[in-house]
Amino acid sequence: MKRREEMNFFERIYVIEVAKGTLITFTRLVRNLLLHVLHEVGIRRHVPAAATIQYPDERRVYPARFRGRHRLTLKPNGDIKCTACFLCATACPARCIYIEAAEHEDPKVEKFPRRYEIDTLLCIYCGYCVEACPVDAIRMDTGLHPEVYPPDPRLFIEDKETLMMRSRQLEDLGPEQLFQDHMKKMKAIEKHPFTADVP
Repeated sequence: MKRREEMNFFERIYVIEVAKGTLITFTRLVRNLLLHVLHEVGIRRHVPAAATIQYPDERRVYPARFRGRHRLTLKPNGDIKCTACFLCATACPARCIYIEAAEHEDPKVEKFPRRYEIDTLLCIYCGYCVEACPVDAIRMDTGLHPEVYPPDPRLFIEDKETLMMRSRQLEDLGPEQLFQDHMKKMKAIEKHPFTADVP
């Protein structure tokens, strides 16, 4: 496509072009507003009003590679797979992973993380920690959004037990039931945003 080099007078002063853009925006605003009102009354529900997903009532299916909440994977006996090699913390551009290594009781296991914490307020969900791990100890395959906590910043630091519990829940409940439980929790938080004891 060849671009026209010269503009006419009205295009150069931009008044008509601005008016055209404003008219298009206002027309779509009024159309979507009327459709939303009609949907509330129960009319023309088959016509979509906007591209907005009404989260958490509506669900968009995420692709398999969606980077959701973190979890620490477990061995068949229930122990953590992490070897406290610090590669995930080293690869993290946000420096949100804190690991404290300790010696394991089992002489076959060199070390394990005594503390493993992720500050989700700092995390940018890039997935570098997952890529860097040589033993597949950390994953972001829960398919869930990051957790919503009450307004205490300390609660956004997810510890080793929380991250291990997510692997157990995913194995016990399955991804679909885990998502349904997550949605119930999000709806409860939406109704009572400042209540700390939401299940």
